[in-house]
Amino acid sequence: MNDAAPETHDDAVERVLRSADARAGVSRFGGSDASSIQRAGLAGHDDDGFDGEQYDREARAALRRVGGLSTELEDVTEVEYRQLRLENVVLIGVYPQGSLEDAENSLRELAALAETAGARVLDGVLQRRPHPDPSTYLGRGKTEELRHVVAALGADTVVADTELAPSQRRALEDAVKVKVIDRTAVILDIFSQHAKSREGKAQVELAQLEYLLPRLRGWGESMSRQAGGQVGGAGAGMGSRGPGETKIELDRRRIHTRMARLRRQIVGMKPARDAKRANRKRNAVPSVAIAGYTNAGKSSLLNRITGAGVLVENALFATLDATVRRNTTADGRVYTIADTVGFVRNLPHQLVEAFRSTLEEVGDADLIVHVVDAAHPDPAQQIATVRDVIGEVGARDIPELVVFNKADLVTPEDRLVLQGLEPNAVFASARTGEGVAEVLAAIGRMLPDPAVEVDLLVPYERGDIVSALHETGRVLSTEYLEDGTRIRALASPEQAAQLEEFRVAALA
Repeated sequence: MNDAAPETHDDAVERVLRSADARAGVSRFGGSDASSIQRAGLAGHDDDGFDGEQYDREARAALRRVGGLSTELEDVTEVEYRQLRLENVVLIGVYPQGSLEDAENSLRELAALAETAGARVLDGVLQRRPHPDPSTYLGRGKTEELRHVVAALGADTVVADTELAPSQRRALEDAVKVKVIDRTAVILDIFSQHAKSREGKAQVELAQLEYLLPRLRGWGESMSRQAGGQVGGAGAGMGSRGPGETKIELDRRRIHTRMARLRRQIVGMKPARDAKRANRKRNAVPSVAIAGYTNAGKSSLLNRITGAGVLVENALFATLDATVRRNTTADGRVYTIADTVGFVRNLPHQLVEAFRSTLEEVGDADLIVHVVDAAHPDPAQQIATVRDVIGEVGARDIPELVVFNKADLVTPEDRLVLQGLEPNAVFASARTGEGVAEVLAAIGRMLPDPAVEVDLLVPYERGDIVSALHETGRVLSTEYLEDGTRIRALASPEQAAQLEEFRVAALA
């Protein structure tokens, strides 16, 4: 009987992350913690009551995975209270000479992704070689070592820190005798768990099918032919007795059909979004999009600014659906601010394509608030990753405000380093409220000003015009005269055309 205290989550992670072996060519995790998930005491973004009701939190927490439990039900009446057995995984990665630190950071991020997906990380192995082996990803000898590690730890899954080719995945599964998946599959699984809107679910399913299509694998009878000709019951006679389709070909056809249907559904949802966006543009309402790395604190910042009540959770990709809220600048101008899906290094291209409709909020914004996790060990990599995805959606020319969030977790020396990365950045903490006023002031300065100056005399019974100019334009001066309100303001060209009859020059 082992009387040792049970291993806690942090103990397990630290055991995984410390060096376990110094054999040439193989590196187990070592060095400082670079997980993308902040540990307890560092990420309490909801302790001050400013994050709103967060009605999604109860639903997200309704079914939790715990270790050491069977997935089989002993009593059918307990079906609503069952909990799922944690999947035990071993992580693997390959890095070239001189990039060990980047490889360890990437593998720790993969560990955070696996934990978010509901797995328990038992160990991680890195191999140094110029290029991954084209057949089994790891070299032949290291693959054999991996098989022994998996058997010794009782792992049931191996996760590779890259997107594996279908042939690599099959060969590695045959060698280690357990399921093998890659980074893309883990990210898709997280998205599948967290998508809640109809559009989000359709986008995730489309990305999953695009990923699955080239990876279908036939077994036994699945590779046999379907009967053709008269044997097939069609009675078509001579000339129709072909080999027929295999089961795997039928599966591919069904997937193609389902993907076509999903694409039509997503296209059918586009007019509603376009109508809302066109309404904002018609009313000259500027838009701000919050973009950034996953778990950088985008939703927390939105909640701190607007009280939106968006779900905030210490997990990667906690929120997927765009949330748009209204806010005002210090001088009274109205603008919209949207929280968007987070990014991660090596974001699967299937997700970039499937979530292009969601990322349109970034591409159509007047200003991008780029939120960076100041406490992350590699913020420069985060910034580069986010800017790459922003470029993919055609938003590279949009003005950008960099906000280093979680500033309460960094030292003054770290701030100097971060200031060197982005001299014009603003430091803030959505948790404590530090710097949020500076963020709002910077948004007010960087929002585009209306382009046309107007000088109007507005009758007192048309107070709606004065109110609209305060909301969507910039009021320069106001004077109350006998005939009405004399107001000088900056307005959009469309708004200025609508107010032509009230121009002072036109009335003279």
